Amino acid sequence: MIKAIIIDDEALARQILRDYLSSYPDIQIIAECENGFEALKAIKREKPELMFLDIQMPRINGFELLELIDEPPATIFVTAFDEYALRAFEASAVDYLLKPFSEERLLKALTKFREGKAQGAANGQLDALKQVVRETAEQERIVVKNGTEITIIPLSDIFFIEAYDDYIKLHTSKGMFLKKQTLQTLENQLEKVGFVRVHRSYIIRLAALTRIEPAAKEQFQAILTNNTRIPLSRSGNIRLKQALGI
Repeated sequence: MIKAIIIDDEALARQILRDYLSSYPDIQIIAECENGFEALKAIKREKPELMFLDIQMPRINGFELLELIDEPPATIFVTAFDEYALRAFEASAVDYLLKPFSEERLLKALTKFREGKAQGAANGQLDALKQVVRETAEQERIVVKNGTEITIIPLSDIFFIEAYDDYIKLHTSKGMFLKKQTLQTLENQLEKVGFVRVHRSYIIRLAALTRIEPAAKEQFQAILTNNTRIPLSRSGNIRLKQALGI
């Protein structure tokens, strides 16, 4: 028996998927959730093998939910997301259902899931999907989980981001938050929304910069609005000046 969970804020969408899945006796729907917070609790409690996940949901979206799950189940997106972005999902070998979808399209998605499950590919697919998510999602905030507590951090609250082994430290107006992610992947997400990698260990928000000062011989530092001094590597100094147009 395959344990499945449906996560979608639209009751009608959940009902349609539930009705379609009733034709498959080996799939047991163990939970239906209308938002990401409910889903996190249900996934931890029920440990499903398969997740039908909407992308555009209130509070936290499907992308953010995926980032918060420690060991996510195999995922099939059920979404109205545009066709262009969905090409990336196809390349990652994780399927999607574009609303409105037919029973035949659901069968195709389930067949891909079963084939992947038989080959033990679920974990690799989700790793690939997470990378696609980071490259595709429009970044406006960062969601952090600490135990059962979830904090949504607007990018405008961040002064700088610091590398910390396999984690990052988000230094914000409300304190410091820790997130399991590399600085490199975050750099790729944030480079188009006003952030610059200025050192192998630091990314700064351009709007939080007040000035650039000499620090030592041929070395410089960035002074931020919270009075933090961030060292600039040679290449980081060049990138920062390019971003500032100087």
